[in-house]
Amino acid sequence: MSNDLPAASNESGSSPEATPAAAATPAAASRADAAVKTAPKKKRTKKPEPVDPPLTRKPVVEPEPPSRSFWTRIDKPFTFGFLVTLGGLAAILLGLALSNLSTVLIYVALALFAALGLDPAIRFLERRGLGRGWSVLVVLVALIAVLALVLWTIIPTVVDQITSFVKSVPGLISDFTASDIYKTLNAQFGDQFQDLVADVQHFLTNPTNIATIGGGALQVGASIATGISGVVIVLVLIIYFVSTLPSIKKAFLRLLPARDRENTAIITAQITDSVGGYVMGMVILAFINSMVVLILYTVMGLPFPLLLAVVAFLITLIPLVGSLIFWVIGSGIALFTSPILALVFAVIYLVYMQVESYFLTPRVMNRAISIPGSLVVIGALVGGTLLGLLGALVAVPVTASILIIINKVWVPRQDSRI
Repeated sequence: MSNDLPAASNESGSSPEATPAAAATPAAASRADAAVKTAPKKKRTKKPEPVDPPLTRKPVVEPEPPSRSFWTRIDKPFTFGFLVTLGGLAAILLGLALSNLSTVLIYVALALFAALGLDPAIRFLERRGLGRGWSVLVVLVALIAVLALVLWTIIPTVVDQITSFVKSVPGLISDFTASDIYKTLNAQFGDQFQDLVADVQHFLTNPTNIATIGGGALQVGASIATGISGVVIVLVLIIYFVSTLPSIKKAFLRLLPARDRENTAIITAQITDSVGGYVMGMVILAFINSMVVLILYTVMGLPFPLLLAVVAFLITLIPLVGSLIFWVIGSGIALFTSPILALVFAVIYLVYMQVESYFLTPRVMNRAISIPGSLVVIGALVGGTLLGLLGALVAVPVTASILIIINKVWVPRQDSRI
């Protein structure tokens, strides 16, 4: 007991031996603070990228090979032939119906792609705490406001510039005929070139061609009216598709067996995300392209800057070759004003095309579309051959959708085969 009491008094701090330790405490604390300050700061860890949920793999049971061939298993040949004939006739009628409904199907496809392009903006507002209904309303009002503002500001200017462009065509041609290029062509082709000019003059001065020109003008007017009605129909369909997109997905899944709905929902979400991101990314890139053209034409004093900006926006929506096509168009129109300015525009726009390909496109598209370049080219060629401009526009997201289905359905199915 007597030995424990002094030890307790020393621990309580009443002993004089505790005074140096207490005096050393501030110095130790300062050294600890200095060590904390000089310690390297921890690097911020990046948030892990979202990973798509895995699909539920199901074993594939190979069917047993039939003991007899197909033709020997036909019990009623007459009934079989009759049904095959009816099937062929039904396929022909279905093909004719689809060909007659091609315009309606194009409207529906355009509206659906536009709705998928607006869906990322709606989900962005939903993540900020806004309800689905209010998000749809805000996006649709913004879309209509932007379209109205663009039409109100651009259409009058574009019409004036088109009119002035048509009026300036004779002057441009006369300036071209006074150039050295015209003299070189005239000296090289001689009588053939003069005969071509005479034929053009004869066609324009012949009164019998007035009816043909009038019919063409009426056809152009009818095409404009059809285009306006088509735009209105597409806008109405966009409103319906954007408002009911989740319901459409649920209704589509209800048509499938319950065992396949989970995997199909995952694949559908990936496809809609890819298509929506692609459409939004292409619109952003086309808008940047049009702004570059507007600035270049305005600064360089080239004619019709606003008209060329609108043309650039529409043409550069075409994947792969859109920028190249407008590079030729913009340089060709600038050539009528000044060959030097045309060369400068061609060089600057070519540099922008490289910046767009290697810097803007990877960052704007991000994770929207991830397919090999060869498949992009093949898809664009096939789509353009089958459906023209519309096919070229939708070829890339359709190719990406097919690739997603192959990777998520076909490849796992083949891996599970024994």
